[in-house]
Formats: sequence, structure tokens, C-alpha cells
Amino acid sequence: MKPDKALSALGMAMRAGKLITGDEIVLKAVRGGKAHLVILAGDASPNTKKKFQDKCGTYGIQLAEAYDREQLGKAIGKAERVVLAVTDMQFGKMIGNHLSQNTEVDPIEQQTGQQGQ
Repeated sequence: MKPDKALSALGMAMRAGKLITGDEIVLKAVRGGKAHLVILAGDASPNTKKKFQDKCGTYGIQLAEAYDREQLGKAIGKAERVVLAVTDMQFGKMIGNHLSQNTEVDPIEQQTGQQGQ
């Protein structure tokens, strides 16, 4: 099986300390303009999907629905994860580019906001 570049890049971002996980922590990063890309597991609940679609849309943060919670957790060396946020602009761009090339990924929002850069 061919290695997935987006999942590998998520692991690199985690090791570099440029990735956060968890509903409330990610929402706080979105509100504070610290998130550059939010990745939501495809098997997240409809309420969770709506919450992040609304918040990311309001704050102009790119949001992608990708993989499932098990794949996201495994990629970053943790237990299952439903939502991840990339807090570094360069990692966010790199991962976003890899995700856009992956046919399993469904981009939800392709908005880029002008956060404090």
C-alpha cells in the first residue's frame, strides 16, 4: 500500500508541535486565529461536523473532512481522533495540498482567512 503523504505530514506536524487535537482546544484555536487548517474525521457525528463547518466558515479557516478517527489517531501516534488543527501556516499549506490530491478527501470549506500571520 502506498504511503499517504497527508497522513505522514500530519505525523511530522505533531512531532514538530504544530498540531492540536480535541473539540474545545481546536475551537479555541479557530476563534483565536491560530488554526490554519482543521481536519475532521469522516465518521464524526453530524453535530460535530456542523459545529466545525459553522466555526471554520465564520472565521475563514480551511476545513477538510478526511479519513476516519482511527486513521487520524494512528497518523499522529495517539488514540482515535475526530478533529485536528494545524497551527503552522506552512504545515497547513503542505497538508492541504496533499489532501486536495487525495481522492478519499472531501473538502468542506476552501476558505482562507487573513489571520495574524
